[in-house]
Amino acid sequence: MHALRRLGSMRGLFGARSYSSKIQTMQVGGPVGAPAHRLYFARNGLPVSPWHDIPLMANSSTNEYNMVVEIPRWTNAKLEINTLAPFNPITHDTKNGQLRYVANVFPYKGYIWNYGALPQTYEDPHEVDAHTQCVGDGDPIDVLEVGQSVCAEGSVHKVKVLGALALIDGEETDWKVLAIRSDDPQSQVINTVGDLEVHMPGLVAATVDWFTKYKVPDGKPPNTWAFDAKPKDDVYARDVIRTAHASWKKLVQTAHSDLALSNASVDESLHRMSKEGQGDAYNALFGRGSVPTAEPSEDANSKWHYISSR
Repeated sequence: MHALRRLGSMRGLFGARSYSSKIQTMQVGGPVGAPAHRLYFARNGLPVSPWHDIPLMANSSTNEYNMVVEIPRWTNAKLEINTLAPFNPITHDTKNGQLRYVANVFPYKGYIWNYGALPQTYEDPHEVDAHTQCVGDGDPIDVLEVGQSVCAEGSVHKVKVLGALALIDGEETDWKVLAIRSDDPQSQVINTVGDLEVHMPGLVAATVDWFTKYKVPDGKPPNTWAFDAKPKDDVYARDVIRTAHASWKKLVQTAHSDLALSNASVDESLHRMSKEGQGDAYNALFGRGSVPTAEPSEDANSKWHYISSR
């Protein structure tokens, strides 16, 4: 069985095509914690890709971006846009056949922001990042939304970019963009990383601490950072995003890729599908009960992990 829910209207531009529609999500395979959990996105009853079909820019004149929320704040399940599956549903990441959860590293509970991605971006693993001198991690750019509300998995929000941190994970660049929802009550006074320190003191430091330590309970060493873990400002962050957007444009014009590039709206893409193709994809994904449901596994992430900073 699957459930369909509406996320709201969105508008944007890529090339000359305007994207304006009601976006819906369709959950199959059971809730978060079920091994088969997948959250698909749809427009007018046909599948679309949250990576390719949702525009990067929500309002270019005000430098506002669209963010796709993958992981609600305070939760532990490692959910992500699946770049390998057709139409890129949000799925529960696995390792060695086991569902992945982030540990609670004291004093933090799960993810301490609404965690998501900027659509139509790509950190190219075949290109050296000019800022960090490391290759990209092969994913869309990550966003840490710091506003007051806990956002739902699959929700799409207009955000203001405040700055960015450059995590180095296994010699790959993994940018973390700091952002706040445009409709958040504090968005009128928070426009930069400096404002963030004034109105949410300690959050940037906590963010660095969280990402440095979060893999240690799994037996891995602490993560490292470019720029001595100092955040770059909003102007710098927008330049990083522009580069990642250019890499995405190049990617969707590639004839052959191991990544899932099917989309419904990108004129410049070699992988744009007709409505008939979308309908066939819908039937393949959801027809005849092809995606099984499952009950969620028990959440074993109630344990605190205490890690020394020394």
